[in-house]
Amino acid sequence: MTIKTWFITGASSGFGRQFVEQLLANGHRVTATVRKADALADLKASYGDRLRVGILDITDTENLRKTVNEAFAEMGRIDVVVSNAGYGLFGAAEELTDAQIRAQIDTNLIGSIQLARAVIPHLRRQGAGRILQLSSMGGQIALPALSLYHATKWAVEGFYESVAQEVTGFNIQVTLVEPGSARTNFSGTSAVQADVMQEYETGPVGEFRRKIASPSFRRPGDPARMVAAMIKCALSENPPRRLVLGSDAYTRMQAILCARLAAIESQRESAFATDTDD
Repeated sequence: MTIKTWFITGASSGFGRQFVEQLLANGHRVTATVRKADALADLKASYGDRLRVGILDITDTENLRKTVNEAFAEMGRIDVVVSNAGYGLFGAAEELTDAQIRAQIDTNLIGSIQLARAVIPHLRRQGAGRILQLSSMGGQIALPALSLYHATKWAVEGFYESVAQEVTGFNIQVTLVEPGSARTNFSGTSAVQADVMQEYETGPVGEFRRKIASPSFRRPGDPARMVAAMIKCALSENPPRRLVLGSDAYTRMQAILCARLAAIESQRESAFATDTDD
């Protein structure tokens, strides 16, 4: 296997931490960004110069650009960029505060956009590169109590659908990764929960909250296997535009996309009828 150099955001836990562990164990070189200086101290002690750790809040655009520039300068070349930093915001739209909405968009969407804008000039100049953007099955489907999270994931997918076309002539390849429910801390300590309004204790929002809080709630995704699949994808000759991971992601996305296509097909006649006569 050819040794590559990687840049990974949000590496403190979850998928990000798994990426760093697996890549280092297989001989790769990694720049990993975290928000707390000691988050990867154990791995740094074990792997030394093969792990470069940067302190980064993805919402700080000036520092983001500085961190990216320093990583390319010090590593010489970065082959794969993994845009992983993000979190879940749980709550009905009415329950969310203005600050929570802004923070979710700044982190999941604007942070991802600004990371792409920071790395693309370097990848273009070096003549090649891969970008893996962590999206979610939530970039194709929607569930109650996650409206702002879905808004950011649907938006980042639209952003990368366009960017992938913009950079194809520079030998830069983009993959949107769409995992289903995984056994990480996504809905636990890394999530932000809105204050619950009594009006939403019943109905779809209340039912969803109780479902994911139940000990019997099943999260089928194995984070280690999912990350191994992402790494394999990034190292493949022709990576897909989208990488679906997890049985629930496949099942939910397949059902909603088929239903959406059927609805479009049913409107063919009325759609064509609105064209001009010429």
